[in-house]
Amino acid sequence: MTASDTQYVYGPVPSRRLGMSLGINNIPAKRCTYSCVYCQVGRMTKMQNARQAFYKPEKLLQGVHNRLENTRVASGCVDYLTFVPDGEPTLDKNLGEEIHLLENLDIPIGVITNSSLLWREDVRNELAKADWVSVKIDTVDELIWRKINRPHKALCLSRILDGILTFSRKFTGKLVTETMLVRGVNDNPGCVQGVAEFLHKLQPSLSYISVPTRPPAEKGVGIPNDQTINWTYQLFADRLKQVEILIDYEGDDFAFTSEVEKDLLGITAVHPMRSSAVRMLVSRAGASWAVVDRLLATGKLTKTTYDGHTFYLRKFPKKVRESHDR
Repeated sequence: MTASDTQYVYGPVPSRRLGMSLGINNIPAKRCTYSCVYCQVGRMTKMQNARQAFYKPEKLLQGVHNRLENTRVASGCVDYLTFVPDGEPTLDKNLGEEIHLLENLDIPIGVITNSSLLWREDVRNELAKADWVSVKIDTVDELIWRKINRPHKALCLSRILDGILTFSRKFTGKLVTETMLVRGVNDNPGCVQGVAEFLHKLQPSLSYISVPTRPPAEKGVGIPNDQTINWTYQLFADRLKQVEILIDYEGDDFAFTSEVEKDLLGITAVHPMRSSAVRMLVSRAGASWAVVDRLLATGKLTKTTYDGHTFYLRKFPKKVRESHDR
């Protein structure tokens, strides 16, 4: 695997939604329309609302090809090709073309989006090419939206919600929603009921309720109590086809190649790893913990503690270097 491959592709990683997911990172580090308080990759360094082309679709496709080949050699499996970068995937102007190119691989394609650009017809049309799309709906209240998701100033929540509804009417794949509950922010009865009513109009195939299980961008972000989570589940279940709670750990079964340093940096750029997962990956790759110590010493990796667990994360320089292969 080349350095450029790990720029675009990571994993496969265990996904609580999609089994073994090969992650596609189609956005330069930390570019997003939101800067959510609970974001697992930290604060965004580049807030933007305008779409643009970042990488050549052919290079991204080659990166996926190479990673799939390495995965097959290691007797691994891939259930989904998933656009889930460390930013908002629909900022990528080439998203539709990239999905089209990947269709020939005969592996289902998923996109996890924060929904912020679904008011745009071009974004809806491109997402419609995917097999599975997850849209974020943390609240339908403007003030709470600005507090929890901290959107780009040009965005409008009502337009986004209308765009989600419009997309759902034409999308023929599997549409799922995800609502992240943050203690003391959007877990009050009024906010939860508002989301439930909107989801009732949307009628997705499946609605996920999640809580912050990985280190969040901001201190003080906490998990609601069990009673609140259960009450939210019951309220959603009364109005929707299928509801699941995402509070369990996804596991330590991360894929690896012969280049364990690149594997660790590629995964932790978008997916903080528990200490147990890092140890398993290093051991299965036949490497030693010295690899991790070296990455920590050179400042490429950092570690933190959250909810009683130690996590390892990719550490980006203050001014993130961007490579736009055009």
